[in-house]
Amino acid sequence: MAFSGILSDADVKAALDGCSAADSFDYKAFFKACGLAGKSADDVKKAFQIIDQDNSGFIEEDELKLFLQNFSAGARALTDKETKTFLAAGDTDGDGKIGEKDLINSRTILPVL
Repeated sequence: MAFSGILSDADVKAALDGCSAADSFDYKAFFKACGLAGKSADDVKKAFQIIDQDNSGFIEEDELKLFLQNFSAGARALTDKETKTFLAAGDTDGDGKIGEKDLINSRTILPVL
């Protein structure tokens, strides 16, 4: 699991189970359930690097759509509606992607930063 050492397997499973149905993903509830909301800034940066699959320094819409699969390969893709809602919440500078700067500027995505 990509998040070994950062999140517990049980918390990740519970978080994924809580959003297994289409259009049921709520990023705030997910971050709280998996334990990421309570992690240190360093752990959040590690998580960001895992989710940034192409190592561009940004989480683009296509990476965000597959967000749940970073936690479990068998997890579903986010719907277009969920992806756009998630992106809008995290993209604080309006460039259409989420960067570490956006996470630092926004307390709505990950309240630990």
